[in-house]
Amino acid sequence: MGCAMMMLRNAFIAVLLLMLSTATVANAVQGIRTYHAPDNTRIVFDMNEAVAYSSFALDSPSRFVIDIERGDLLSHVALPSFEASSSVDGIRYSTSDEKLRIVIDLNRSVGVKTLTLGATADAGPRLVVDIPELDAPSSVITVDTSANRNIRVVVDPGHGGEDPGASGPGGLREKNVVLDIAKRLVDKLNATAGYEAYLTRDSDYYIPLRGRNDIARQRQADLFISIHADAFTNPQANGASVFALSESGATSEMARFLAETENQSDLVGGVNLVDMEDQVLAGVLLDLSMTGTLSHSLEVGSEVLEEIGGIARLHKRSVEQAGFVVLKNPDIASILVETGFISNPGEARKLATRDYRSKMAQRIFNGVDAYFRALPPAGTLLAAYKNGLIRQHTVARGDSLGLIAQRNRVTVQAIRAANNLTSDVIHIGQTLIIPNE
Repeated sequence: MGCAMMMLRNAFIAVLLLMLSTATVANAVQGIRTYHAPDNTRIVFDMNEAVAYSSFALDSPSRFVIDIERGDLLSHVALPSFEASSSVDGIRYSTSDEKLRIVIDLNRSVGVKTLTLGATADAGPRLVVDIPELDAPSSVITVDTSANRNIRVVVDPGHGGEDPGASGPGGLREKNVVLDIAKRLVDKLNATAGYEAYLTRDSDYYIPLRGRNDIARQRQADLFISIHADAFTNPQANGASVFALSESGATSEMARFLAETENQSDLVGGVNLVDMEDQVLAGVLLDLSMTGTLSHSLEVGSEVLEEIGGIARLHKRSVEQAGFVVLKNPDIASILVETGFISNPGEARKLATRDYRSKMAQRIFNGVDAYFRALPPAGTLLAAYKNGLIRQHTVARGDSLGLIAQRNRVTVQAIRAANNLTSDVIHIGQTLIIPNE
């Protein structure tokens, strides 16, 4: 009996200590994550509840300090390391007088920004710290405007960083699926003569919706493609879709639902809305005249949708329209491709495989290429090819670049440059553009 009483007493003391600990430590850091973008490093502190904090910067040496009252960093949380190019050297912390002090050591003086994010289906409350990179790539981009230029395509993998997008079975995340498809699509475009393609993001970080538009405009893109794999409340929802912007209402309830979901990405991804005020004002100007652009968007969208229908069930057999913020490019044809519903178990299984993602990228490429072969922008290489200003050659057995160059009285280097070839390897049936030197 004495032993049982002792066990009961010890259990009571343990529960009491746990309650006292919980009452004392209201703001517990449960994890630390980092994201490295070209223009900033983001540090995310996962909290157990909405956090109250104060912060300030110090010089000599440069550092940023965050104080959290009644805070603690749980023992299992590892401090992250940072890339050599980052403005951040490291993180350290201390606790005293029921206060957690986090010190972010910097190697240069930069304007650090903080914000808090509420809990979502995928994460709890968070404290977000954004540190800009002084060595970020210049926003001034030199664009080729010479005759016979390449058609420029900007491919946007949706979501990223703190915004995982939709989630599927087995931890499958939209942000990772669409990044893989986008990379494959860009590789296919860049391997084809007459195209040059760029990604809005090439790894796991978040870009504001308007920032994705900005990248397309900086590149003076002829086409903007945003790639997604969304979810719906009903797991039976299925089918791939292609969307263009709507100047009025959505063409269906599903289109409206998906647009509303995607347009909330900035809130989920952690965009400081105060910083977005000027961009919202600029957004009003973007809506002035888009009729011609919308026509091109619908045409290229139809080609892409038809191609995707060869490997996937379609949600609808025509291009849908809704008010997607990311598609508001007044002078750039823009489409959003929903590659399937990641919330549907069957479609999620396919999207989880590299083979299917490669096929999806190929189909999107086929649609884009079919559109631009038929309607190439003036002054592009494909326009010159269509108008008979540039010759072509289909590789036959026994051909080599040297023989083809000799027959057409051009250099091997010129053929390689015109066809984006990185070596002299060619394949039977391959179509080569023969430039005029």
